[in-house]
Amino acid sequence: MRNITIAIDGFSSTGKSTLAKQLAKELAYVYVDTGAMYRAVTLFAMNNNFIKADFFDKKALINSLPKIKLEFKYNPELGFAEMYLNGENVEKQIRTIEVSSFVSKVAEVSEVRSKLVEQQQEMGTNKAIVMDGRDIGTVVFPMAELKIFMTASAETRAQRRFDELRQKGDNVSYEDVLKNVVERDYIDTHREDSPLVIADDAIEIDNSYLNREEQFTAVLELVNEVVKKV
Repeated sequence: MRNITIAIDGFSSTGKSTLAKQLAKELAYVYVDTGAMYRAVTLFAMNNNFIKADFFDKKALINSLPKIKLEFKYNPELGFAEMYLNGENVEKQIRTIEVSSFVSKVAEVSEVRSKLVEQQQEMGTNKAIVMDGRDIGTVVFPMAELKIFMTASAETRAQRRFDELRQKGDNVSYEDVLKNVVERDYIDTHREDSPLVIADDAIEIDNSYLNREEQFTAVLELVNEVVKKV
């Protein structure tokens, strides 16, 4: 079976990473969570006081980009790779609502996007990769053999994110999570550099009423169809 590149884009909290992990495991492909990369840069900015409630020192972050080293290290117990920032496992820290509230602003910075896109393209040189994010099918891998764009209502996505955070023990309200989802949607779709858009050749999947297995089965069929053609 020939290897292909699978690009999964879409709005926040649509389950892109879950689907990508399922596909990578099934196909024995490399999985890359680009959102984790942007979250790690955001965490770095927060830890260095470059960004807070109504303040963002973009210049300071840009000047510090050479100091940021991002790595994915596979965790056999979890079955997927975790995000490391400058040698430290930050997988848990980058999933907080605080990081979520700033990540879209950090992702707007062209210099940040340029640095991370270059790394992402290197990762996909040999194909056999599943990558999810906001601009994978439009910027990172415009020639990907299969492009998926995932969406769902803001309310559905907020409920999923709320349930996930509460299960982890985070004290958050549904209203705050919904507000964050709506704000991120606006920033992601209106930024000047690589806004979130549906690639012309992407297949759109609204998973508002699909469970994980239904979604996985449908997309795996698409993968098999594409592989037969290449």
